[in-house]
Amino acid sequence: MSAISVMQAAVLGVVEGVTEFLPISSTGHLKITEGLMGIPVDDKAVVGFTAVIQVGAIAAVLVYFFKDIVRIVSAWGRGLVDREERYHHDYKFAWWVIYATAPIVVVGLAAKPLIDGPLASLWVVAGSLIAGSGLMWVADHVGRHKRGEDDTDLRDTMIVGAAQILALLFPGFSRSGATMSTALILDLDRVAATRLSFFLGIPALTGAGLYELKDALGSGVDPLPVVVGTAVSFGVAYASIAWLLKYVAKHSFNAFVVYRIVIGLLLMGLLATGAVNA
Repeated sequence: MSAISVMQAAVLGVVEGVTEFLPISSTGHLKITEGLMGIPVDDKAVVGFTAVIQVGAIAAVLVYFFKDIVRIVSAWGRGLVDREERYHHDYKFAWWVIYATAPIVVVGLAAKPLIDGPLASLWVVAGSLIAGSGLMWVADHVGRHKRGEDDTDLRDTMIVGAAQILALLFPGFSRSGATMSTALILDLDRVAATRLSFFLGIPALTGAGLYELKDALGSGVDPLPVVVGTAVSFGVAYASIAWLLKYVAKHSFNAFVVYRIVIGLLLMGLLATGAVNA
């Protein structure tokens, strides 16, 4: 394939940064954007590139939640050597995130040929955008929003972590959308659901980016576009995180539901007419 240009990398970085943590599917929007720019969405180098620029968005989470992460990691470290510290919620939460990441790692490695191949189709993206909207709407209206971040336990974290598999297998479903919706069904409030989604995304997305690094740098994509795309995604993602946390504190997810349905139907129309290659 021809290398991704710096301009294309910057555009994809903006798309990644805006959509990674909003429940509208970053993978879906990246694939749509790649399709519109004539970039083959199932090319290994492209798959690797998009995984790597996700690291920029993850870096934004690390910076934004730096104090929280230091607090949790410190509690985990103290708990390893002090039995009394093991009763602290932060110590237990650190282990829960580790445990909850295991399922998506196993499925990701086992199903990689499908994820990079047939499931990378834009038809899958369009269908997943619409199907995920249904789950999000139900979760937002059924959940009682009565539990805060300190009320989460191992069961919550494992179930929400496993929900990431939906987005892994069906690009367009949205990792954030799947995890937030699942957390809402478990009666977490919107802010707690959003923050839990962020913390669970750190190991999963960082691991995916590092794993795909070899494909991004060794299969036709120049290092400069990778650096540009990653840097742009970092800056845009940081702003998106700040906005989302303020938004969900006062609003439902209805706007995201409507947006996803519109984009899903629009994409189906473009695919059906041949305007975009699946």
